[in-house]
Order: sequence, then C-alpha cells, then structure tokens
Amino acid sequence: MSYRRRLIAADLKGISHRRRTLCRALLIPAFPVLFSHSAWGSVQIASARLWPAQEYTRLILEARTPVPHQMTVIKNPERLVIDLADVEFTSELSQLSQHLKPDDPYIQAIRIARYKPGVLRMVLDLKAEVNPQLFALAPVGEYGHRVVLDLYPLVPLDPLMALLESERGSVTDALIPPEANPPFTPEARLPGRSPSDRGRPIIIAIDPGHGGEDPGAVGSRGTQEKNVTLAIARKLKVMIDSEPGMHAVLTRDDDYFVPLNVRVQKARRVQADLFVSIHADAFTTTSARGSSVFALSDHGATSAAARWLAQRENQADLIGGVNLDRREPMLAKTLLDLSQTAQINDSMRVGRSVLEGIGTVNTLHKGSVEQAGFAVLKAPDIPSILVETAFISNPDEELMLRSDRHQARFAQSIHAGVKRYFAQNPSLARVRAG
Repeated sequence: MSYRRRLIAADLKGISHRRRTLCRALLIPAFPVLFSHSAWGSVQIASARLWPAQEYTRLILEARTPVPHQMTVIKNPERLVIDLADVEFTSELSQLSQHLKPDDPYIQAIRIARYKPGVLRMVLDLKAEVNPQLFALAPVGEYGHRVVLDLYPLVPLDPLMALLESERGSVTDALIPPEANPPFTPEARLPGRSPSDRGRPIIIAIDPGHGGEDPGAVGSRGTQEKNVTLAIARKLKVMIDSEPGMHAVLTRDDDYFVPLNVRVQKARRVQADLFVSIHADAFTTTSARGSSVFALSDHGATSAAARWLAQRENQADLIGGVNLDRREPMLAKTLLDLSQTAQINDSMRVGRSVLEGIGTVNTLHKGSVEQAGFAVLKAPDIPSILVETAFISNPDEELMLRSDRHQARFAQSIHAGVKRYFAQNPSLARVRAG
C-alpha cells in the first residue's frame, strides 16, 4: 500500500460518528473525493436531460469529453449528491431544475452549485428512498460522452403485473423483482390449455419500439419513430382490451428507454400468448415504402434488407444506454432446438395473418413474412413478430404515420390479424399453471 493510501486509510478510521453526522447535515461527504483532476481540462455540459417515468427516472448529462463523477447517498432526508470534477456551471446545468415536473415519481428538487474549486455539486432531494444506478456511456451515434443516473424504486412495481392483478382485485403479486421470469421448459409448449387455465384471457404483449434517449428513426419532417410506435400501440391496446377473452399489456407506456432483453422479460413475466413489436423504420433511400412483418430466424436473414434492419434495431441498447454493470443476462440459450422451432413456426403463422391485415391499409414492402435475427423476438416460449408499419424515411408514409386516423387504421389492421390468428389456431395457446 502506498504512503498516500495509508494516510487516507488512517484518516478514515479516525473519523468520529459526530463528524459523520455533521458532514451529512452540511451535505459534505465524510470521505475524500478521489477525482483525477484536470485530466481533460474544463468540461462543458452540452445537454442535461430528464426522462421521468413510474418504472424509473433517468437523468443524463452529456459532454464532448468524459465527465469525472462521484455519487454520495445521504439519509434522513433522502438525498443524492453527485460531484462533478472540472465541469463548468453552464446554462444547461442551471436550467436543469426547470425540466423537473411536480409529478416526477422520485425527484423533489435539484440544486447545483460550486462546492469547491474544481468540483461542481449537484444535490437531488428525493421523494422516497431509491435504488440509484450511476454509470458512464461512451459516445455512440449522435451522442457524446454521457453520465447517466437511473433512479429505481426499492421494490419495483411492475406495471404489467399490477394491471393483471388489479383485475382480480389484488396487486400483491405485482411487487416482484425485475429479473423474475417464469422458467422455460420445452414441455411448456404442449398444445391446448389446462382445465384451470380456460377462464384466463389471451394476453398480448405490445412492444412500442424505442423510447427515451433512443428516438428510433426520424423522418424529414422531424417525426420520431418512438412517438409513432407508442401512439399506435396505445390504440391497439384499447382495441384488444375491448375483445372478450383478450387482454393487452404494453412493454412501455410512456417516453422512456427499455432495453431489448427487458422487453422480452416483461412479456414472459405476464406469460403472454403473443408478442408484437411495433416499428416505423427508415431505409437508406427515401423511395423505400410499404409495410412488413418479421419473425425470428435461426439460419440467417431472408434478405439483405432484413439483415440490415435487424442490425439497426439491435443497436437500440447502445443508443438508449444500457447499464452493463446491472444488465441481467440474456436467456441462456435462445435457439432451443425443437422448442425454438415451434416458436418460429407459430410466429410465422401469426405473422402471415397480421401481414394480411396490414395489407388492407398500406402497400406491402414484401408479400411474405421475412425473417432475421431480431434480439427482441427471442423469447423461446412466445410467438413473436415485429411489424414495420411504414417507412418513416418516405415522405408520403411519414405523413401517414403522423396522422391520428392512419395510426388507428394501422392498429386496427394488426388487431384484425391477431384476432384471425387466435380464431384459426386456438390449440396453439400455451399451457398455463392456472
């Protein structure tokens, strides 16, 4: 151990309880702030953003260079202190508190001031105790260096399970850890329903693509894919919920980022009978047009365009910003021999039915269901499809996607295809535990 480290260790041992209490009261860390000062000179925050949601609130600081940072948790009352080294107090930081909404689930107030030479201090007054996750993201796409703070509730309230449990008059089982998934076994794909499962509605997981930091594709008029997909998904949910014996849940119900593997986990937690991911992507040329439906492939993409599209969609985690230190492992093995083959076969069936439906609303980009390695379609026990409603990069189709009327027509066409699939394939619904 170096001489300096021994001095620090000795100093820490000598900190009294009274000094710790005083430090907490004054918002001063009881431990030394160990920054590598002036490694990059003065850092300017180019953008400061807040993404509030019930599931979690995300705060992001973006700069052209890395931002040295350190977080301290303070109790009674609940606060988070983030010290930023070599950061200028720019207008973006001074205006951050103006972006805070009164109904933010977790943050009561934000205060920023110069703590000492070389260190800028940000204090977040919290509404309740949280599980904070602070991490850095390297530049990707149009984003520079990002420091990300995610505020999760101590006991995550899963909105999907809460919605289902509320129909039975209880939300007790909604308080489940986010990593909880029903175990997968090949036997779960036996045809038919168990006697205890006959009264259970068919559950459709609707996945609005992108969200939060990840806008998805952007049209020439500034239309963002994430907003279009959420609007269509909400309309589709209303239509499905109006059907007797059917119920829909959304993987996100607001403008926030959801990692690809978490979207799959949410569908599995509610034991969905079908997973429908909604998109409105772009292509390299503005002339590309038409609607498409995709299923998973275990042997490569069916076309170069499908491969390119899957690669683009699978980059959503990089753009949206995944905390790699917290990320739960993906399904141990997604291509599970005959079980995965059954999932793909079911997905192709429902894909053809939905393709028939959306063909009544828009020109089809290709007259058959395509396949590629989309990460969001890799639930081994749920038929899963990805619907490209239209090309947002095509000026004419962008106008359609911006129209509330056409959004409803897209939702109705997907709804019709889903109804037709379950009417024709009642024996394909999975066995439940009841």
